[in-house]
This record gives sequence, C-alpha cells and structure tokens, in this order.
Amino acid sequence: MSNQTITAIPGLLVGHDTDEEARTGCTVALTPAGATASVDVRGAAPGTRETDLLRPGNLVEKVHGILITGGSAFGLAAADGVMRWLHERGHGFDAGVARVPIVPAAVLFDLAVGRSDVWPDADAGYRACQAASDAPVALGRVGAGTGATVAKLMGPAGAQPGGLGSAVIPLPTGGSVGALVAVNAVGEIYNPATGAKIVAAGGGAPGGNPMAGTNTTLAVVATDVALTKAQCQRVAQMAHDGIARAIKPSHTLYDGDTIFALSTGAAGPGDPNMVGIFAAEAVAQAILSAFTAPPSS
Repeated sequence: MSNQTITAIPGLLVGHDTDEEARTGCTVALTPAGATASVDVRGAAPGTRETDLLRPGNLVEKVHGILITGGSAFGLAAADGVMRWLHERGHGFDAGVARVPIVPAAVLFDLAVGRSDVWPDADAGYRACQAASDAPVALGRVGAGTGATVAKLMGPAGAQPGGLGSAVIPLPTGGSVGALVAVNAVGEIYNPATGAKIVAAGGGAPGGNPMAGTNTTLAVVATDVALTKAQCQRVAQMAHDGIARAIKPSHTLYDGDTIFALSTGAAGPGDPNMVGIFAAEAVAQAILSAFTAPPSS
C-alpha cells in the first residue's frame, strides 16, 4: 500500500486550506457519494456542528463530508463553504425540493497562536474542497493542524507545536481503516509502542493551568467495510483508545476530544469489532505521524 494515509480508503477525498500568516486552517474529508457515519464526543469542552443527527436512531444515515477546523467556534462557519461546494455538484440528502449536503464539523482552539481576529470561514471551507483529492494527505502544520499546540498541562509557557497526522491499516478480515487527526492537546505525546515521550512540555517556569476549551484532538476514522450507523458509533468510541495511548493525559476537562467514524461500504460486510480495534491503532499512528512524518512539500 503506497498511500499510508486515510485517502487510501476508496471514495474518500481530503483537502486542506492553510493560512500561514494567521496560523490557522481547516481540513475536509469528503465522501460525495455519501458514507454512513456517527460520532463520539469524549472531551469536556467540544465545539461541534451537526453531531446530533449522527446519533443512531435519527433520520439521516449518511454524510457527504466532515470538517475539522481551527478558529474555535468561529471556524464552524467553514462548513458553509463545504456545503456550497457539494451542493454545486449535486451532492446531498434528497429533501425533495433540494439536495442538502450533510457536513458535520468540529473545531479546535488556535486563536492564541497566530491572529485571534482571523479564522477559517466559508471561503476557506470551499478552498479546502477544491484542494481535496485521493493523494496522500499532507501532514504536519497544515490545514486544521496549522495552529495546533500540545503539552500544555502546566500552562501555555510549555506549549509545543501540534499538527495534523494520518495513517491507514489493512484489516486482517479484509478492507482497511484509516485515521485523520488534528492534534491540539493538553497532554504530551508518546510512542505507545515504546513508551517513549516524543513531545514534552518546554522548559521554564510553569505558566499556570491550561484554559478550559482551548485544547482539542479531532479525528476522522474511515473504513471501506460496510457498517451500520450504530456500528460506526461503536467504532468511534473504540477509536478514542488511540488518543489515550499516544496523548497523556487525554480526555481532560480542558480538552474537547471528538472522533467521527465513516463507512463507505466499498469492501462489503465486515466485523465492526475488528474495525474498532484497528481504528484505535490507526488513531495512535496518525497522532505520531503529525510529529514524525517528513514535512509535506
């Protein structure tokens, strides 16, 4: 498998919009043909849009894109641009009089890194869609990871750059599962395979406690195995184990950790338990890749 990122999953496209000057950006995972989806919000300080419809039992089964973005709550506006791009191309839920694209979104806080008065907007979301492809995903300080930071448990004085990572793992039962993660966490970063700390808080005197709501790890996991909405929710829940393996501490009162799970179904029926087990590993590997992958050109 030459593509070691989430776009190795057939039918999935990923695009970034990056504002280097303002140190913010957004990343979109597009499934124009629709993908069964759910979500698990584990952190205590989330910022989200359209997550209620992803609960099992609610009407809409499929989404057409997932947006993860910087800009705190302001950045949710970027989803409008994703909807516009999809609508222009005839993608969306058939509501009779119109097709309505379903684009859940989640935000991370990066306002203290670059400019606090500039954030991803509808045009940024649209540009991310224009850039979307099935090529290997650009990693590091791009898209939603542009202004991300980590290692802030003792306060912002020790903060280190975060970023965006991705990984994909073949399933032993057929098909694959991949992860796309924007890492903006209170915790430090560890290699779960070795236990080694790979990103530690910076030196100097502690700068106070981290502010609630200013730290969030956002992930999209996707598989080509056919899953129901309820099974996607279980996969999202299991995938949070990958955050806990690579980020310590995780799921704190200060974090808004959120994982979306998508199923394109292209590979046919599979074992949701197996997908969840390997989704957690894909999330852990994706987190590491945000810090260890070669800079994207």
